[in-house]
Amino acid sequence: MTRLPYPTIKQGDDGFWHAYVTVGVKPNGRADQRHVRRKTRAEAIARVDELLAQRRTGAVTKAGRAPTVQSWMEIYLADVAPRRCNPATLYDYRSKCRNWIYPHLGKTRLDRLKPEQLDAMYLAMERQGKASSHALKVHRIMTRALEVALRRGLVGRNVAKLIDAPSGKSPKMAFLTEQEAMRVLAAAAGQRNAARWSVALALGLRQGEALGLRWSHVDLDTGHMEIPKQLRRRIYEHGCGGTCGRKRGADCPQRSDGGLQLVDPKGKSERTLPVPAPLVEKLRTHRRLQASERLAAGEWWHDSDFVFTQNDGRPLDPRQDYQAWRDLLDAAGVKRVRLHDARHTAATLMVAQGVDLHVVKDVLGHTDIRTTQGYAKVVSELTREATDRMGRLLLGGA
Repeated sequence: MTRLPYPTIKQGDDGFWHAYVTVGVKPNGRADQRHVRRKTRAEAIARVDELLAQRRTGAVTKAGRAPTVQSWMEIYLADVAPRRCNPATLYDYRSKCRNWIYPHLGKTRLDRLKPEQLDAMYLAMERQGKASSHALKVHRIMTRALEVALRRGLVGRNVAKLIDAPSGKSPKMAFLTEQEAMRVLAAAAGQRNAARWSVALALGLRQGEALGLRWSHVDLDTGHMEIPKQLRRRIYEHGCGGTCGRKRGADCPQRSDGGLQLVDPKGKSERTLPVPAPLVEKLRTHRRLQASERLAAGEWWHDSDFVFTQNDGRPLDPRQDYQAWRDLLDAAGVKRVRLHDARHTAATLMVAQGVDLHVVKDVLGHTDIRTTQGYAKVVSELTREATDRMGRLLLGGA
């Protein structure tokens, strides 16, 4: 292939340095030529070299002025991310953009973003006491958004892939022991929705999956349940672009749809789980009690088909559900752990009982077996601690 001559760089009457670089061919067959205009000759040379490098790799950016980081992130969050993320995840993305990405990188042109700027943002997060896992989430948002920009020709490279990602060390996993789990279930006996906690500790459902469970997806005769959706609270957002003057999106006259909504579950989109016989009986008892509440409520009953409801048939609110969990732990006299740690408890107990890791993976709905292997590591560490204690007890004086 004939090597094209290096473009001529000249200073114009306006004081700027100009060059014209041919980077390819347009769809109409004409040459795709880019005009370079910079204040100094060194800046012009750098831009010419960048365009030539893009031409060699075939990753030529689109003609015209590239958007800023903030304007591209707004496009990404509005048009691209919703196809992959649920509303709660999008809300989290927007929060991280407002708090970190926009203040540090927002005004930078997307095609002029440098790896050093990302490093500086993560360092600022560390100095303000943010966990490394928080910085890792921001890094993943930027990496994905820049990858989409690269595919669309807005940038010539994904600078987020040129740096080391924040470590993102996971906090130590918390869970209940088998004895503590039994005490929790004993304390729940006789309470409304007692089966809610049996489902959490026996099957390890996420909170949204348990609250979104409906009778139409539970077959007590065959002992199976489907997990097609999860119940999540979507935060109301401004529909006016922030011009209404109200601080909360819920108070905006043009607010977006919010409140409790059924969304796709995290991880595997849908899964069917076998229900242990003792849990089947608890769910039968729960259904009979719910039928009694329906009769008592009469016309005030909301026929929502949810397995776990308020006393008028409406779905349980996640915040009320979480408070009920904390009250239950206090009543049982066990340590306070997060509601999500009930899921860790179920997984740890299954692994400790010798259930195959691939079976545990399917029950929990993990997409990657490495996530499930983390529970096996915890069980191994607990076993090691137990044997060490026995060794100290029996051989400590030797």
